[in-house]
Amino acid sequence: MRIYDYDGRKNLSGAKVRWARLRMGLSQAELAARLQVEGVSIERDSISRMELGMRIIPDYELVALRKVLGVSLEWLLSLSEE
Repeated sequence: MRIYDYDGRKNLSGAKVRWARLRMGLSQAELAARLQVEGVSIERDSISRMELGMRIIPDYELVALRKVLGVSLEWLLSLSEE
């Protein structure tokens, strides 16, 4: 499979995931645990790679992240920094 980058990153949402996670006062391990409760099997190191833009985020993970972090899909996928 060929992996594509956008502006040197493999996702648009990683920085926003980090921002929302920190806003909630969650560690990466706590976020991974909450995602696992939602049915997404993910480890802390995957959260780290996601936030750094080194990992593609599948659509089903975005849906779970939206729910756990209390944000919209539109915001997670937007190009704006806000």
